[in-house]
Amino acid sequence: MIVPFGPGGGTDIVARLIGQWLSERLGQQFVIENRPGAGGNLGTEAVVRAPPDGYTIALIGAPSAINATLYEKIPFNFIRDIAPVAMIVRFPNVMVINPSVPARTVPQFIAYAKANPGKLNMASPGNGSTPHVAGELFKMMSGVNMVHVPYRSVAAGMTDLLSGQVQVTFGTTASTIEYVRAGTLRALAVTTAARSKALPELPAIAEFVPGYEASAWFGAGAPRQTPVDIIDKLNADINACLADPRLQARIADLGGIAITGTPADFGKLIAEETEKWATVVKFSGAKAE
Repeated sequence: MIVPFGPGGGTDIVARLIGQWLSERLGQQFVIENRPGAGGNLGTEAVVRAPPDGYTIALIGAPSAINATLYEKIPFNFIRDIAPVAMIVRFPNVMVINPSVPARTVPQFIAYAKANPGKLNMASPGNGSTPHVAGELFKMMSGVNMVHVPYRSVAAGMTDLLSGQVQVTFGTTASTIEYVRAGTLRALAVTTAARSKALPELPAIAEFVPGYEASAWFGAGAPRQTPVDIIDKLNADINACLADPRLQARIADLGGIAITGTPADFGKLIAEETEKWATVVKFSGAKAE
C-alpha cells in the first residue's frame, strides 16, 4: 500500500491500521510504503504505473481531488487512471481562531470579517492543502474577505496563530484539539456537514452557512485495469475490517469516522469532490508552489 505522504501523519496512521487488519484477515503481509512529494502526486503516479494485479494499491484522498486542478501538468488523470476500491475514513477539520478575534460563533466571525475586510489572515500548510481549500470554500460561500497565508508546515502556521500573527485556520483535529482544550485557541465549528462525534459540543459550519462541507477523506485505489474481481475482493475485506468495533474505536480516537461502501460509491465521491474542489481552486486562484 503506497502512502503518498510522509510517515507519522494521519494518512500514514490510517494506512498502517488498515494494513495490519488486512494482514491478519487475509494471512498475507501488507507492506506500507511512504512516497511523499508533489502534494501526493509522486506516490499516486507510482500506483498508476504499477502492474494492475492487486498487489499494489494506494491510499488516496482529498489531496488527489484538489491536485487535479491545482497542478497545471500531472502525468496522469486521477479519475481515469485510478480505480476506486473502497472508502475508509473521513476526518473533520476545525475552524479555530486566535482569542483576540472578538467572535465566539461563526455568525459573529462572519460579521467581524465583513466589518474588517482583508484584515484577517488565514493560515494553512500550503496552497491546495485541505485547510487552505476549506478556508477558500468558507470565503466563497460566506462572502468574507480573508488573506491567505501559506506556511511550509502545520507547526509553523500554528505558531503564528498562537501568537496572533494570523487569526484563523481550518486545521485538522489532530493539529488543533490540544490548543483548544488548553484555551489558547478558540474553536468555532467543524467543517463536516454534520457535527462530529469527536467534538460533539461544536456546531457544524453548515448550520450557519447552508451547504458548506469540507473534510479530509481517504480510501483505497488501484491501477486502472485491475480486474473487477480483485477490486471487489479488496473492497469486501476493507469493509469487513471497518466493521470491526475495535478498528472503529481506533479511528474515532483519531477524530475520524470509518465509512464503508462499494467501489461505485467511492468513485461517485471522487468525481463529486474533484468537481467541487476545481471550482474552489479556480475561485482562489491558487497554483501549486
